[in-house]
Amino acid sequence: MEGIKHRMVDVNGIKMHIAEKGQGPVILFLHGFPELWYTWRHQILALSQLGYHAVAPDLRGFGDSEAPPSSTSYTCHHIVGDLIALLDHLGADKVFLVAHDWGAIIGWYLCLFRPDRVKAYVCLSVPFRPRNPKIKPLESMRLLFGDDYYMCRFQEKGAIEAEIQSVGVAEVLKKILTDRKPGPARLAKENAFGICKESSVVLPSWFTEADLHYYATKFSQKGFTGGLNYYRALDLNWELTAAWTGVPVKVPVKFVVGELDMVYTTPGVKEYVHSKDFKRHVPLLEETVVMEGAAHFNNQERPEETNNHIYDFIKKY
Repeated sequence: MEGIKHRMVDVNGIKMHIAEKGQGPVILFLHGFPELWYTWRHQILALSQLGYHAVAPDLRGFGDSEAPPSSTSYTCHHIVGDLIALLDHLGADKVFLVAHDWGAIIGWYLCLFRPDRVKAYVCLSVPFRPRNPKIKPLESMRLLFGDDYYMCRFQEKGAIEAEIQSVGVAEVLKKILTDRKPGPARLAKENAFGICKESSVVLPSWFTEADLHYYATKFSQKGFTGGLNYYRALDLNWELTAAWTGVPVKVPVKFVVGELDMVYTTPGVKEYVHSKDFKRHVPLLEETVVMEGAAHFNNQERPEETNNHIYDFIKKY
């Protein structure tokens, strides 16, 4: 796409694929699930033209990057380790960080563990939530939202993978990437993704058949287990981060979320985002932006608006 370069780099014991364009200060883009570097295609093109070196990896387990089989290889320490090794490879002492969905969660960990490597963070969709020392994440989710909550349903290795294969990779990706149903997201025991073959989902204007084909091709090759392993390491992350209980994120932050985002519309999240607690846990939070009418994949649905939010924030640093 218009001069975006691709290469493989050795980081933290794995081979990682990165897409990059431009010269100047590095902006590191972190994608979510079920996504790839490709989620940032619009941002890479726009920000590289504004004097930045835009770098978007396929995180471990995704796309053309290596995918270790065990969920224990997908802890926050593994992923942040990959990113620090990538920054070292790029010769970037400090970077601007832009992240979405699971990438946003990893972004918070990067800021928490290594604030010395991040100039400023534009976080999309998922706010920082402090570690609760009294209860593990999955137990908490089951109590709040039930066993059919999507993060709980993702835990059994092979079950969701088999469901995806039975209904088709492209159909599942289309359903997830275009869904505008408010949270919390739940998956039924039968037909988890609610896909009806008689009435296929119509793609929105911002997501083309060519986009879907790219995602579907990569996920058909790689499978979904790598991405699902991030969810399967949730409780392990909780165990490994006990030493950071109560530690605030001390990096300048701008938080941007779609009004219809399934995370933002999950009970309790909207109230937390607009409360003093969010600012207390992220004391350098400078701005919270709610994009009217946008849903979860706001960086793809509203690329120009997202690009402006990113540039308006990072140009100050």
